[in-house]
Amino acid sequence: MVWPFTSASKKDDESSRHSVAWDESLNGTDWEHYKDPRNWVPTLLVTTTVLASLQLYRSYLRRIPGATYIQPAFFRKRSLFGRVTSVGDGDNFHMYHTPGGRLAGWGWLRRVPTKKTQLRNMTIPIRIAGIDAPENAHFGRPAQPGATDALAWLSSYILGRQVRAKIYKRDQYDRIVATVFVRRFLLRRDVGLEMLKRGLATVYEAKIGAEYGGLEEKYKAAERKAKEKKRGIWGAEPEFFESPRDYKTRMSADDSKSNNTK
Repeated sequence: MVWPFTSASKKDDESSRHSVAWDESLNGTDWEHYKDPRNWVPTLLVTTTVLASLQLYRSYLRRIPGATYIQPAFFRKRSLFGRVTSVGDGDNFHMYHTPGGRLAGWGWLRRVPTKKTQLRNMTIPIRIAGIDAPENAHFGRPAQPGATDALAWLSSYILGRQVRAKIYKRDQYDRIVATVFVRRFLLRRDVGLEMLKRGLATVYEAKIGAEYGGLEEKYKAAERKAKEKKRGIWGAEPEFFESPRDYKTRMSADDSKSNNTK
């Protein structure tokens, strides 16, 4: 029976269909279309460009808001570029990561926040590698001689400036240990080395976990020279000198005694 408004019967429709083998369908594909580079090269170029751009962004242009966001694979292989937003002690500070610098728009298209509320949880704490500056007063402990001078000098030298940090590891306080460089009068300066030259810090003395970035001997030579010229902390009488490491050891021992007597 032919249904109304149809032009062919079911029998005729079924007779017009026939199964096609899979290999025959492949043979029926017009492969000549794909042999012409004009049909696939543009797609390949666009795909490759998109994937390369994503990789470039993830590796070099994505802003890192804090120390915990730094991938372990970055340590000893990468450096971070950013602006110093605060200096907390003579050997550590906070940096706002600005990947790509001015080429990525920082300073003219993108602005670094200046308010404390905007900077909260958005900066990377940096511990300058290879040096130990005198301790400031904190946790109820008195300031060590030379601490004020070290803090004042470091603040004047890097605060508000762009620095590059060659990163090595994350320490027990979630700070990133790094050799820090800053441009002064068009010359790139190693901040830690400059502090040693001025007698504002000692070479880091810890036997375990010390990081020097391959500069230990250079740092020790700068320390010896400052010591010979009695610069900074080396100007005091030797019998009254106490290194930052010895100071922290003494303070920890005093704290332990105080806790035991309670």
